[in-house]
Amino acid sequence: MQLIIAILIGVLAGAHISTWGMYKDSIHEGFTWPKYFRSVVVGSTLAVIAMLVTDIDLARPAGMVVFFGLIYGFERLTLELWKGFIREEDQTKYFIPMQFGIGGRPIDDRRIRWSALVGIVALLAVSIWGVATLQENRPNLPPWLILVTVGSLGGWLTAFGGAWKDAPVEGFETLKFFRSPAVSLFWASLLAFFTTDWVYIGIGAAGYSVATIETYKTFFFPNKPRGKFAGKPILHPRMLKLRHYFVPIYVTIWVLIVGTYAIAFQQPHGGLLGSTAAPEGGRPQTLEYSVSVISVPSACGTIWKSPKMCGASG
Repeated sequence: MQLIIAILIGVLAGAHISTWGMYKDSIHEGFTWPKYFRSVVVGSTLAVIAMLVTDIDLARPAGMVVFFGLIYGFERLTLELWKGFIREEDQTKYFIPMQFGIGGRPIDDRRIRWSALVGIVALLAVSIWGVATLQENRPNLPPWLILVTVGSLGGWLTAFGGAWKDAPVEGFETLKFFRSPAVSLFWASLLAFFTTDWVYIGIGAAGYSVATIETYKTFFFPNKPRGKFAGKPILHPRMLKLRHYFVPIYVTIWVLIVGTYAIAFQQPHGGLLGSTAAPEGGRPQTLEYSVSVISVPSACGTIWKSPKMCGASG
């Protein structure tokens, strides 16, 4: 069951990413199914790996929301590193080059790019190790301090990475720079109700931050070209209409996210920001049980139209 849930979460995270990416890029690059399903495949693969190496209980909604953010963050990290340091692609089609560069100029030498990639991966690994070690040695630090530092760390890394890539071309924007850390802090504060693991909070918050900011940029300003395509012509105008057919997928995933958070808060949960006690009777706190608790009384009221009859039937 854990494996099935993990794959499903990976598919949903990947589909969410693929949809906002397609919505913004397809009018310039065109649409292909392999490219659309790329994040789905990567997300589901990472989900299986994460399920095997973490202790997250995916049968509980609390575990699901943490796991979704974790996979979202790792998927974005994986593909951005691949696109920036490994993939060979003509960068002239972009206003802002996607390939790793210095001062807005992409570096063509693979040895330099791959050396930089090794350094960045090492830095990220040391950061994760450092956070885990700090939690092990100083577990009683104030929650607010953990959230402000570790909770927003992924947002700061995103902000610095974005500024390194974008600022030399389009200039430095102060509000844009601080946006990712602020949004990450918000999501870290939510995740902290469901897990005590600082690494999960930091990476998961970064994942949700990307999901939130990309939703804002993509669907609140649909006619504003992405920075990397600013000033570039629309080469595939038919996608201006066809891309709308994917919006229901995107909305459905957001509804599932919000709904799962709502159920998770209703259930007994424990995390960095405290815990709630389990109810008497020892009922298993699974998603199926939560849905049955919520839906059965509602259905009863609809059928019998009487609280007494519902009480008798229970």
